Amino acid sequence: MKAFRCRVCHNALYFENSRCVSCGSRLGYSRAERAIVPVQDGRYVDSGGDTWHVCRNLRLSGCTWLTRHEGGQCLSCDLTRTRPSDDDAEGMAAYPPAERAKRQLVFQLEGLGLPVVPKSVDEDDGLAFDLLSSADENVTIGHANGVITIDLAESRGSHRERLREQLGEPYRTMLGHFRHESGHYFDWQLVRGHQRTVYRSLFGDESSSYQEALDRHYEHGAPAGWEATHISAYATMHPFEDFAETWAHYLHICDTIETASEYGLTTVGALGSFSHFGDVVAGIWIPLSVALNMINRSMGHDDLYPFVMPAPVRDKLDFVASLVRSSR
Repeated sequence: MKAFRCRVCHNALYFENSRCVSCGSRLGYSRAERAIVPVQDGRYVDSGGDTWHVCRNLRLSGCTWLTRHEGGQCLSCDLTRTRPSDDDAEGMAAYPPAERAKRQLVFQLEGLGLPVVPKSVDEDDGLAFDLLSSADENVTIGHANGVITIDLAESRGSHRERLREQLGEPYRTMLGHFRHESGHYFDWQLVRGHQRTVYRSLFGDESSSYQEALDRHYEHGAPAGWEATHISAYATMHPFEDFAETWAHYLHICDTIETASEYGLTTVGALGSFSHFGDVVAGIWIPLSVALNMINRSMGHDDLYPFVMPAPVRDKLDFVASLVRSSR
């Protein structure tokens, strides 16, 4: 994440800020400038004289993104196809954190040069999100044909922690869900032609039965020794899940390194300039993640990044990075 600052008083800002806590200026996020800008009466006039308006969902979901149309909604909100009804108090309480995580995902994807097109614009290949409340019905997190479904119960820390312990996971966050499911979407969109051959050599044959793999995983768990070849136990279930887990970790790594660089914790150029992402992992990420883990331990917390990076995982990350580069 970038180190944003208020253009009025230069106070440090968080990506989610709608007001500067120092000078009181109202704020909005400009996708065109990839910057947080001051707004007056809900409007921002850019250097070219164009007027932008704060998204109509500011009060509903905390969205500060700007849109060209007064009373309209931004691109990130356009991606949401389904949300809880206004009378679903539990669902609506969990809705803003999910939208916040989605905005962070979209911000990162666009920063990497990846296409983010709503399904309302491109029905065949576009992206949409169903953010559903499981208060009264079962909701399965997943992806199908460009539609990502998220269970809003994952916004609650107690719910995530219960499932994390139940499933033996070292990490579970709302942003992690969005990143993982976006991996399924970009698997669907980016893996073409000869890339499929490389994909299968790294992840396995994705045409194998997903249902059989799912049943086998939850009956027997991950195979012995999985740590030598996969980023997580869940990644062993099926090639689709291996790719999605690897994709999510690619996004984790890129975002954390960028943030560390922005705040002076490490010195690194643009990650896109590296021809092999494995060099980024070995030379930057592993030392940084070890240091971050030690900082967490100094505060009595669990490791921030409780994962290891064997050579096969680095090869998979390198493949994901090549897909991102080729998509630009």
